[in-house]
Amino acid sequence: MEHLWSPWRMSYIQNTTKPEGCIFCVEPSRQDGPENLVVYRGQWVYAILNRYPYTSGHLMVAPYEHQASLEALEATTRAEILEVATQAIAALQAEYKPQGYNLGINIGEMAGAGVANHIHLHIVPRWGGDTNFMSTVGSTRVLPEALEVTYWRIHKAWKR
Repeated sequence: MEHLWSPWRMSYIQNTTKPEGCIFCVEPSRQDGPENLVVYRGQWVYAILNRYPYTSGHLMVAPYEHQASLEALEATTRAEILEVATQAIAALQAEYKPQGYNLGINIGEMAGAGVANHIHLHIVPRWGGDTNFMSTVGSTRVLPEALEVTYWRIHKAWKR
């Protein structure tokens, strides 16, 4: 196994090419692992790490079905989004022990949705003092671990 601290591990930061297609449709079609960041698969939805996280452990729950709004989803899918979010919080709590969480769904581009045409729920673990001058003054986020490390930690915690 390669060292998780290898310099190439942070190459996603330097990659400015946008993938073709909807990321929430493309990523679950790939094999699970640190490359696609899918940590859990349910019947109607799945959980995936955010490739550009606000904090370590920033997850998203997305339906397999490509829909832009909650009302376009079947009731079973909407229910599973919350159930998987609950499981995600349990896995994050076991592995990271955050002091709080932000959960949110941005519906539409004007509401801040980065991928406006495929609805998804953000789960952001929070700790006291997890924001600092870097994000405020430098418009930069500092994360204490590489995404690949976060993937394996959450993947392991979810299986417990």
